[in-house]
Amino acid sequence: MRQLPETDRDAIRIAQDPQFTRWLEQITATGGCSHPIHLSGSTTALDATTGEILRHYNTRDQPGERLLVRCRNRRATVCAPCSRLHAGDTYHLIRAGLLGGKNVPGTVRLRPRLFVTLTAPSFGPVHRAGDDRCRPRRDGGTCEHDRPLACGTIHDANAPLVGQPLCTDCYDYPAHALWHAHAGTLWDRFVIGVRRQLASSVGLVQSRFSDHARLSFARVAEYQKRGAVHVHAVVRLDGPAGPTDEPPEWGTADRLTDAVRAAVSRVSAGSPYSPAVGELPLRWGAQIDVRSLRTVGDGPDGDAVAAYVAKYVTKGASETGAGTDYRLTTWSDVSAARVTDHVRALMRTCWRLGGLPEYEPLRLRAWAHTLGYRGHILTKSRAYSTTYAALRADRAEHVGQDSTPETVTDAHWRYVGSGHTPGAALIAAGVADDLARLRETVREERSALMREADR
Repeated sequence: MRQLPETDRDAIRIAQDPQFTRWLEQITATGGCSHPIHLSGSTTALDATTGEILRHYNTRDQPGERLLVRCRNRRATVCAPCSRLHAGDTYHLIRAGLLGGKNVPGTVRLRPRLFVTLTAPSFGPVHRAGDDRCRPRRDGGTCEHDRPLACGTIHDANAPLVGQPLCTDCYDYPAHALWHAHAGTLWDRFVIGVRRQLASSVGLVQSRFSDHARLSFARVAEYQKRGAVHVHAVVRLDGPAGPTDEPPEWGTADRLTDAVRAAVSRVSAGSPYSPAVGELPLRWGAQIDVRSLRTVGDGPDGDAVAAYVAKYVTKGASETGAGTDYRLTTWSDVSAARVTDHVRALMRTCWRLGGLPEYEPLRLRAWAHTLGYRGHILTKSRAYSTTYAALRADRAEHVGQDSTPETVTDAHWRYVGSGHTPGAALIAAGVADDLARLRETVREERSALMREADR
């Protein structure tokens, strides 16, 4: 008799368990999370006045005597169900700062708002995709390493060569890695620079800018094909009290645009001096894009921007082809990583520079898997909009997990494991697929009703 694969045997074992129904309820409650956290313990909700027990939950009554909770990983390559939830939260977080909602007034849609794209400088010529030839050059020519400086091929966007250097020996890998390590500093100085430019343009003392206006933002970092981070940011100008306060009369989209462009061209950072590399002046790239977000008429709108940011935030490093979703702890890890030769060269550069004492504060080896970039994928200013914590609390309240102000909760939990057995992973994936199809069906039906209403 042919023996069933281990996954099938394990799935049958779970399905035959007397507590299978309750276990399936837990899996469904996590949305089919691919790598749930296992907790053991109890929660007791008491009436704050009388001490009466209102609710009690103990994992001893659950399958395996444990509670499964979402891993909440944002990367679709790690956990698709949790990444979809994270993308939804990100969409509402960005949208609230553009159009209002989630305790942000709707008047923010009338404020000066920009969608800004900042890029890294060039570290050497790379192959490009497009409808025209990659790098046309009449005289052909070669670099000092006898490699061609031209490429007459028309590359598809997904071609393996796109983003790869024409000459790896000419490419400035140390500058690339060090620019990544200072990208967060450049962004901080850019924000300060915009405030200073706005203050100077209207004759304000720079230290008094906060008495007249507030600059709010949300930004997302994205890896280009060449493995360099560029930044998409929503920048909004409010009054000094934030979203509830109107900006001053001089706070216009045109003035904000001019301040952004001036700040990009002026801010810089210096890397620590090293005999091996020297001291590199680090700046933003020459290619920038600044667009005013529309309320009516031409230009990108808030929904489109929020959807774009939410989609990118769920991508992992391995999905973008720029690094890995896990840390590299040894030199052999770099060699074994499933990345392009160009990305591997960046990782090795981070590893080598990270071993030099002058670069120790940059922790380049710890961030070799992200090519030296140390920032978060998504960051925002405090007053831009709501928070992930608030959105999750609203969701918990919506599904009935909130506690009233008169309730005292006594909870004792401890971590006892994570992940699924092979059979459980198979069942969880099926639950996640069913929920995804259900959401898509609801979305299509809602769209159909909206189209019908517009007729």
